[in-house]
Amino acid sequence: MSDNFLTLALPSKGAIADPTLNFLRDCGLRVEKPNQRQYIGLMPAMPNVAILFQRVNDVLYKVADGTVPVGITGLDVVHEHPHQDVLVIHDGLGYGHCSLVVAVPETWADVDSLLDLADIALDFRENHRQTLRIATKYPTLTRQFFHNQGIHHFTLVNAEGAIEAAPTLGYADIIVDVTQTGTTLRENHLKVLPDGIIIESQACLVGNRRILREKPAMLNTLRGLLEYIDGALIGRNCYQLTANIQGDDAESVARKVAGNPVTQGLQGPTIAPIYGTQPDSRWHTVTVIVSGKKLLEAVEYLRDIGGMQTVVTPVRYVFMEQSPTFARLLEALR
Repeated sequence: MSDNFLTLALPSKGAIADPTLNFLRDCGLRVEKPNQRQYIGLMPAMPNVAILFQRVNDVLYKVADGTVPVGITGLDVVHEHPHQDVLVIHDGLGYGHCSLVVAVPETWADVDSLLDLADIALDFRENHRQTLRIATKYPTLTRQFFHNQGIHHFTLVNAEGAIEAAPTLGYADIIVDVTQTGTTLRENHLKVLPDGIIIESQACLVGNRRILREKPAMLNTLRGLLEYIDGALIGRNCYQLTANIQGDDAESVARKVAGNPVTQGLQGPTIAPIYGTQPDSRWHTVTVIVSGKKLLEAVEYLRDIGGMQTVVTPVRYVFMEQSPTFARLLEALR
């Protein structure tokens, strides 16, 4: 196996498994799985990249022990199982959003904050000789959060499967779990405390710090992967605007367009003369790349300065001078 060969671990099942494949496909990094019964795959756009499918938690474990150099998992998993060799390369891939939250029974009408919950925990201990029982799959984050909030009298109950039923079944008083919309919690008569959001999570790319330091050829392959990802993530937030504007010359048209910061684009407008049947028509085509948030504002400004037939085209990739994520990675590896 060549030194530049890179194995990327991806979730095999769970909430972010299919979205991960969709995300990579949209980045131009389609994943093929020749045999559905095996846990390996290919990435045709990058022949030096192999895919290993694992459970979400196992992706992190494989990266941590050096079995694979990089992988995609949830940020909540990374924070729950910290490891000195695990480096978060990209903490926001833009999908798999969820929140780790504290949820209490709806029947606890007087509990609307962590301060109220602290009073409940104290009451359990002093008047009932019990401790507050918390069902969770995230003991590390839960313990840290509650201690930081000044709540120390509680017992963690290890839970598997659907833990939303824990208070109803009676083996826990409250739960700490991830949620996307809160629907499942409400269906199980639980409410999220407004100040009980422990962490906001989404899919992230992680790597083994030691391996990436020791293998520059492999790191260079990772650079190619990050070029695709960064190019697509930046591009999905941009649009290319093309409009026709009259002006004495390209310079005067450029000054009009650049008169508003929103139409200066990533690096100023591009102006080209239009050659038609009327040589003195003085029409020019203006091309500018703008942020999606500023799209309508840019279109309206082009209209105001005489722009006609404005065409808007989605941008698939925007490649900067270098991959911003790779630049941050190099800095972190130093």
